[in-house]
Amino acid sequence: MSAPAIELKGISKSFGPVQANKDISLSVARGAIHGIIGENGAGKSTLMSILYGFYKADAGEIFIGGQKTEIPDSQAAIAAGIGMVFQHFKLVENFTVLENVVLGAEDGWKLGPSLRKARQELTALAKEYELNVDPDAVIEEIGVGMQQRVEILKALYRKADILILDEPTGVLTPTEADQLFRILRRLRDEGKTIILITHKLREIMDATDTVSVMRRGKMTATVKTAETNPEQLAELMVGRKVLLQVEKTPAKPGDVVLSASNLRVVDDAGVERLRGVSLDIRAGEILGIAGVAGNGQSELLEVLGGMQAAEGSLTLNGTDLELVGPQANGRARRARGIGHVPEDRQREGLIMDFHAWENNAFGYHDDPAFNTGLLMNNRALRKDTEKKIAEYDIRPANAWLTAKNFSGGNQQKIVVAREIERSPDLLLIGQPTRGVDIGAIEFIHKQIVALRDAGKAVLLVSVELDEILGLADRIAVMFDGRIMGERDAGATDERELGLLMAGVTDEGDN
Repeated sequence: MSAPAIELKGISKSFGPVQANKDISLSVARGAIHGIIGENGAGKSTLMSILYGFYKADAGEIFIGGQKTEIPDSQAAIAAGIGMVFQHFKLVENFTVLENVVLGAEDGWKLGPSLRKARQELTALAKEYELNVDPDAVIEEIGVGMQQRVEILKALYRKADILILDEPTGVLTPTEADQLFRILRRLRDEGKTIILITHKLREIMDATDTVSVMRRGKMTATVKTAETNPEQLAELMVGRKVLLQVEKTPAKPGDVVLSASNLRVVDDAGVERLRGVSLDIRAGEILGIAGVAGNGQSELLEVLGGMQAAEGSLTLNGTDLELVGPQANGRARRARGIGHVPEDRQREGLIMDFHAWENNAFGYHDDPAFNTGLLMNNRALRKDTEKKIAEYDIRPANAWLTAKNFSGGNQQKIVVAREIERSPDLLLIGQPTRGVDIGAIEFIHKQIVALRDAGKAVLLVSVELDEILGLADRIAVMFDGRIMGERDAGATDERELGLLMAGVTDEGDN
């Protein structure tokens, strides 16, 4: 039998008092797609960063193709035949595809020969692996799916036999994700070894041959994918049974809570980000907004939440809301009954150096329960925070900790608790479970459904189609600043939504 492509023995790594990896051993077969899953903080990224030379292990050994290999930096990893495709691409946007592929791998001080050689090799690689990309296209002018192909081509151009992909489908449409996995299978069949880091259990089941599960810095299991199932993997990740399907009864929509008509936003560069968006949201329903990131969903949330000025008209419970002016702000929106869980909790939902109890007040400073008119009633605010910490199982259960000392999932719970416990008439919630553990996902989904069942309206924005299909009652799909179509959640599927996300309507391309 041939030696494994990768073998890690006794890998440990600590950052101060936090031990990210604890005596991890892992064997990855040559010519296989090997998945690695685990909750946030489980140590997946640290382990792969050690393999790619970003970090140096405190203890342990790395074997590549049966040979013990020292990997002090990324250049050593590349020399050992390892390539990595990061979740956030490492491309120079105003360079061409060809220039990005050659960058850092030039043969000499004359660039011309390197570019000619790269052009020939890219043509061969594109043909062999179905990675067709125009070598003269400028990165900023091609879609994210093509950009990801460029990252893969960069690794292959550098003779990588081992590819590490970190959350590769986060910015892809379902069709683009399917294309990616076809490419990965082709690479595997040609003898390449793929390590796939993802939190999406369906992708693990569809794409991998073997899967390893990490929990709290340790490797808890490695199993053949064909011999497991999503429920078992979720339990291995969390340490308990997890409800993977959203449980909810049919919606009972009531009166229109929010009505938006012909919303338009032009950014500072003169680009029209919202192009005449109109929609209604009713009490007792969840309206999901689907789409690939960057197609206007963020701007829509910002306009509705009072963070972005716009043209058009907006009413809440039949009363006009300002789209420009002194009342077009988040604080005024909350006073009118709109709660907002923003897409980026760290930049827009929390102040990371403030205590949990201080973050609990943001947007609600005028609440008489906390504000006497002269001073904040900090004791009442802390007591309210402690109540939410208990009800939402926020860990550690300490209102005095600063937000940066909570994990991503618990940071999200702080924001979700602050907004939902106000029982808003309308909840705006963007990417509710981005970077959140499976256990916390289950909890947050239950809170959103409970708010709907209490007769409130919910606008949900998510790039996760599984989440949209599981939570929403109606789904509107955005592409290039427009709503391309609206569907009943129970009467559509990923394929139909994926076509709309790509700008394809019943009448053809947009």
